Amino acid sequence: MTASSLNDLSVDEIVLHGHRIAYRKAGVGPNLVMIHGVAGSMRTWDAVVPGLAWHSTVITPDLPGHGRSSKPRADYSLGAYACCLRDLLDALGHDRATVVGHSFGGGIAMQFAYQFPERCERLVLVASGGLGDEVNVALRAATLPGSELVIPLIAHRKVIDAGRTARRWAHAVGLAPSRDLVESARGYASLADADARRAFLATLRSAVDHRGQRIDARDRLYLAEHVPTLLMWGDHDRIIPVDHGYAAHRDMPASRLEIFDDAGHHPHIADPDRFVDVLTSFVDATEPAEFDRGRLRQLLKSTASQYS
Repeated sequence: MTASSLNDLSVDEIVLHGHRIAYRKAGVGPNLVMIHGVAGSMRTWDAVVPGLAWHSTVITPDLPGHGRSSKPRADYSLGAYACCLRDLLDALGHDRATVVGHSFGGGIAMQFAYQFPERCERLVLVASGGLGDEVNVALRAATLPGSELVIPLIAHRKVIDAGRTARRWAHAVGLAPSRDLVESARGYASLADADARRAFLATLRSAVDHRGQRIDARDRLYLAEHVPTLLMWGDHDRIIPVDHGYAAHRDMPASRLEIFDDAGHHPHIADPDRFVDVLTSFVDATEPAEFDRGRLRQLLKSTASQYS
């Protein structure tokens, strides 16, 4: 598959529990489910899907509340998103998958592995949330009371159009905006829709408050010790610091850590060729995790005894 053929790939839709879920599916091989971050969409993976589809069946959904999927007044917690992914896999006829999550999507990926360990073959966390307290101040501010009044001003079409004009001028004089800035601008543009704003705030507030990230998976990482895990991070990430990746790698000694030099919060956009190579080699070099309930029980009991 080439980048041009990706543009021709239609977006499919399926109705789950009365709500529309939009997704793309491409390629043949081991299943990869790619989960975007908050205010994102399946489009965040456009640069890497063509390369991955040569080796894998790549499924890129728009999460509920995002992109072309429905935006109901609903539960936007990590657990609800994990259940949605399980149901999507079932509806598409797939029992298991390697789960790849970016930013907030990394939190969903970890929640999926925690709730449905029998469904998770491998875990891939890209600049993932849920591995420490720190997060960009703009996201913390968006959780404050009154942000409902501010975000519509930021996402107003006239502001977005002005930003696009500024980008064109920058390109004209040889100044290219950062990939993180372009991707963030795309996310803000999606918030011009009132339903999308409501879903964005519900999603963000489920995991972040004014002090930082509210949900921390570090106390459960030991449960994934038998799940092949890959961590990828940009060394210039200003949304979630790369230190979270180093710390998670120390807590998961069997994991693999890849740091992308001169990349920000979107290493898959900054260096898509390397991203594809790293992810493909990781899948090829590892065996899918086999769920063992007895082993899980022993892990839980051994940890419980440390605090008794």
